Amino acid sequence: MLSLRTKLLFSNMLSCLLAAMSGALVWLTLGDDSFWLAIIVMLAVCYFCSMWLTRRLSDSLRALEIGLLNFKDNDFSVSLHPYGEPQLDALVSLYNQASAKLRSERQFIYQRELMLDKVIQNSPNVMLLIDDSERVIYANGAARHLFNQGVKVEGMLLPDLVVMLPDTLKGALSSEQEGLFSMGGSGVDDVDSYSNTNADSNDVETWHISRGRFTQNNQQHHLILLKQLTKELNRQEVAVWKKVIRIISHELNNSVAPIASMVNSGKFLTQHLDDSKLQLIFDTIENRTTHLSQFISHYAQFAKLPLPQKVLIDWAKMTQQLAQQYPFNLLSPLPINPIKLDAVQLEQVFINLLKNAHESGAMADTVSLMFEEVTHPVNGLLIKVEDQGSGMSSEVLSQALLPFYSTKQSGTGIGLPLCREIIEAHGGRISMQNRPQGGLSVKVWLPSLEA
Repeated sequence: MLSLRTKLLFSNMLSCLLAAMSGALVWLTLGDDSFWLAIIVMLAVCYFCSMWLTRRLSDSLRALEIGLLNFKDNDFSVSLHPYGEPQLDALVSLYNQASAKLRSERQFIYQRELMLDKVIQNSPNVMLLIDDSERVIYANGAARHLFNQGVKVEGMLLPDLVVMLPDTLKGALSSEQEGLFSMGGSGVDDVDSYSNTNADSNDVETWHISRGRFTQNNQQHHLILLKQLTKELNRQEVAVWKKVIRIISHELNNSVAPIASMVNSGKFLTQHLDDSKLQLIFDTIENRTTHLSQFISHYAQFAKLPLPQKVLIDWAKMTQQLAQQYPFNLLSPLPINPIKLDAVQLEQVFINLLKNAHESGAMADTVSLMFEEVTHPVNGLLIKVEDQGSGMSSEVLSQALLPFYSTKQSGTGIGLPLCREIIEAHGGRISMQNRPQGGLSVKVWLPSLEA
């Protein structure tokens, strides 16, 4: 098989030979006066023969040129067909392989970009990309909810977006510092699940801000990341309390069980003595060990809360059962949209909240329960338990959801923390605030995504 170089050499030689023969024929036919005409004919024949003999090479090189220009324009859809010339076909094959590889890689990158954009858009962390003039280049869903009620913010200026935000958040965004900061929940959307209608103005939220810089298209860009750490800190705090409770419960049970056994043995061995003082001692010890066992079991319930077993809730049946234990006024229709929750755990939450409302000093007929189905920023159910009692001081409000904290003389400090643990296990949130007209309002928000 001749190489392309050899073929080109032979075609040049053949063109020159044909040209020489054509020139000689003209010169011999027309005589010496046709010398220049013979030269012109010879050149013309050489040119056209060369063009004809190299047409396949010219077409293939032209096709490769067009294909490479398409590469330059990021168009990898063009494929070349073989020309029957082994060396040219090998080049065409390499081009087609490169084109297919680039198409595949671009599709892979495109899919990864779609996945990355999906992750960023659904991330609870606020992500904002701005240029040197503080104009927003990119914002994810959490950023849109935080800054502009879910409306697109690209193209807007950052100073215009932060006008309605709390001063603490505004200061964190305007400064160049990174780290933790705390602020109240008033006027700020909870980017996880809350809208302004159900945020508690007394909640203190902990946030973390971080920044980054990079250059794109010869322009400096600034990346701002905001992460709400309130839930994570609460989760870690509860985990520590649970560990402490388990350790204390284990040690106390190891002591209470032998004491109770010894008391029973002592009562049995001394029952024939008929000594009232001894019997009183044994009864006192037995009563205290029983009380201590019940005390431990209450905390164990909080430390070993099982995962929710979600079923469709029958609100009519549940509210009737609750009203038999703690009467209340139902101020709204029952929820219409179906929602899956753990009925037993949810009933325990209602019992604790209604019990606290009745023990707040309010009249029994002033305790109320209300349901509100919300759709922004996500579908959910807002439940309010309100009373007209004495309310809570700011100090009590800030610690009411902590384990072991109670203002009641016989309280265990487990009721409200257990409510929070149950609600957060369902992906919801509980908050409390004093009502302007007096009394306390407890708000429970539950997502209905799994309904």
